[in-house]
Amino acid sequence: MRDYKKEYAQQKERNENPNRMERQRARRKLDAKGVNRAGKDVAHVKALSKGGSNSDGVKLQAPSKNRSFKRNPDSSMK
Repeated sequence: MRDYKKEYAQQKERNENPNRMERQRARRKLDAKGVNRAGKDVAHVKALSKGGSNSDGVKLQAPSKNRSFKRNPDSSMK
């Protein structure tokens, strides 16, 4: 049986996926407020890949709007 608490602690120690943690915190914050986010994505106003954070703000967006962005030739976001 997997020890999820141990795995989570190890991920935090190794600083794995800090952006994933930011996304989880944003979702949990909206859930705590009682926001119905069924069928929606929690989108960051300033993308995490562009240096954004939860303090920059989050919004609910349709998945089709949140998952595809214009790209540069090197595949990074414009």
